[in-house]
Amino acid sequence: MTDHHIQIIGELMNNSYGRARKAWLARDVAGYQALAKLQTDLGAAYLTLNIDGTQKFSVTMQEMLDFLPAVIPAIQEVTDLPISFDNPHVAFHLGCLKYFDRAKSRGRPILNSLSVSRHHVGEMIRVVLEHDMNVIIMASECQRADGSHGTSTSVKDVVDTASHFVKLLHDSGDITNDRIIIDPGLAPIASDTSGLINLCLDSVRGLRAAPGLEGVHISVGLSNFSIGAPKPFHIPLEKAFLCLAVEAGMDFVLANPEKNTVPMPKDEKLVLSLRRILQEGRVQPGETQEDAGYRQLDTLMELWDDASALGVQS
Repeated sequence: MTDHHIQIIGELMNNSYGRARKAWLARDVAGYQALAKLQTDLGAAYLTLNIDGTQKFSVTMQEMLDFLPAVIPAIQEVTDLPISFDNPHVAFHLGCLKYFDRAKSRGRPILNSLSVSRHHVGEMIRVVLEHDMNVIIMASECQRADGSHGTSTSVKDVVDTASHFVKLLHDSGDITNDRIIIDPGLAPIASDTSGLINLCLDSVRGLRAAPGLEGVHISVGLSNFSIGAPKPFHIPLEKAFLCLAVEAGMDFVLANPEKNTVPMPKDEKLVLSLRRILQEGRVQPGETQEDAGYRQLDTLMELWDDASALGVQS
């Protein structure tokens, strides 16, 4: 069961996961159907489809386009959940929409995603308009004053980027805020010496308070949070973070419906420990962010040997 305050975008149809990778390599539509049905039965509201390559292997655009006529109708045979098409290229989204039957979907599909580093942003917005889609905005990248783009390093960067794209979507076709999902970005806690976890949570609060952004949705890729942590701690840490993120105002999440879509109760020991760890990452007078970041990391490391503090079996 999932928390009723959170809309789950199920992420299992992604080549980063072993079952999806196996299905992709075999071009096994039944494998995708099984993953789609599983996530539907577990309460997901949307399903991601990402058949791009990973660090382990490459996939060409043509290979992806060649598989879409088989895989998308097959997925829609077993579920009526809307699909979030995840790829930076317009051609992929157009290919998906050619075979996606809107009449078989209980809601709008999602274009994932717009960002300042994408080519052909205008074309992507036209796809959103012409195909009546919802859209994810990646606010973890921002436009610099010199016209370049880079990583967002402040709440202002995140809010300004979100506001920029929201205005573009409004001006292009009156796409309302309830069709827009903002992703402020989520870093792995095990390597966070730059205050990025606190930036994520602060940005969620900032987005909720920003004029003109009322009613937008906010999401992150939850599995990013536990990368680099000892494996038994991955799911508890993700659930603990989810508690803090929902408390800050997040209402969507890209996650694994089998494991990590229910926030840990706020009075659990790990949630309290995570609050303390992140507080250690706040910059104090006379120190740098790096000083605070390493203090946060040192405090986190103290927990690795204390499985009971994390509520997991070592």
